[in-house]
Amino acid sequence: MAKTPKKVYYSEAELIKLFALKRIKGRQTPEMERWLSAPAAVLDVVEQGIFDRILPLAIRDIDGWNEEDLKMQFISQVLPLGQMNSNGRYKAFYEKTISGVVEGTPLTTKTDFMLATGILNKPESPYFHFHEYKPQINPSGEPMAQLLEAMLIAQENNKNGKPIYGAEIVGKQWSFVTLLGKTYCISKTFISTDKDNLLAIIAILRHFIHILETELLDDIL
Repeated sequence: MAKTPKKVYYSEAELIKLFALKRIKGRQTPEMERWLSAPAAVLDVVEQGIFDRILPLAIRDIDGWNEEDLKMQFISQVLPLGQMNSNGRYKAFYEKTISGVVEGTPLTTKTDFMLATGILNKPESPYFHFHEYKPQINPSGEPMAQLLEAMLIAQENNKNGKPIYGAEIVGKQWSFVTLLGKTYCISKTFISTDKDNLLAIIAILRHFIHILETELLDDIL
């Protein structure tokens, strides 16, 4: 029986070199500038109750959480506040392995969360990924590198020339990422235990949904 090829864990630097990528930090691409120019998030009474519960919990405990704690006690609450839910046009997928061949190089990675079109439990066209970790870097790979792999795979498989969006979460720190062609842009870091930063995170997630529904899904309507 043939052995399954061993997963290759690339660093961010190795991916930059392998695919001749350009790395930009801040708001210096039109895609990132537009995404981060999100209107302020207005929370209804129920959403405000969730926000008021998870923020002090994170302030108190996030530095001691492991990956599952971070996921279940905090991120799973932030995503609905950001309106990152399944609907009739796209679905939320968790812990899915995706793969593709990018410029002749096979890539495979597990994405902690993605929004994609799909049928049942099979994602088809991914538009948003995130990877999250407890504060120290996971020994099975850099979170930014794994996020970038997922975005490169999505870009290759979608073949529509449209941006791919994502977020890297390391403990309390959130960074947003866009990929278009060979250029990827990383936002400033948002600290999710800061009230204003957490509201900004929610607003940015909601703004992605607007971009998804008004622009990214056009060719499958």
